[in-house]
Amino acid sequence: MPITTTTHLNLRGDARAALDHYQSVFGGRLTAVTYKDTGEVQNENEADWVVWGEVAGDNGFHVMACDVPSHLPLEQGRNPFFVSVRGDDTDEISALWQKLAEDSTVVQPLGPSQWAPLYGMLTDRFGVTWVLDVTAPHNG
Repeated sequence: MPITTTTHLNLRGDARAALDHYQSVFGGRLTAVTYKDTGEVQNENEADWVVWGEVAGDNGFHVMACDVPSHLPLEQGRNPFFVSVRGDDTDEISALWQKLAEDSTVVQPLGPSQWAPLYGMLTDRFGVTWVLDVTAPHNG
């Protein structure tokens, strides 16, 4: 039985904006359920926040996100993680990079590296660090 992993983003009030942004970059279907939809509203100001959401594409892209309610702790960016996007087409990876780079902080510009034809790292406006690269055969 195959196992897949999916990045799950914990945000504070930005989950819908993040999911909308990632859908605009990668395409796919966006699904979002709010606290109001589930009847689990503890703070009226957070009723429209996302309790569960995802963007899933036929191309294999999949990311999930939720808004952590204010009564729960969240130290956004304190426990960093990277979302890795790998492909074998330099044009496709370059196009994704251009879209993600908008309003982002570039950590490592997209370019050739010792291990990949293209590699780059950036942190988007939601505090998520993305690594994009083009796969290369391993000659280990």
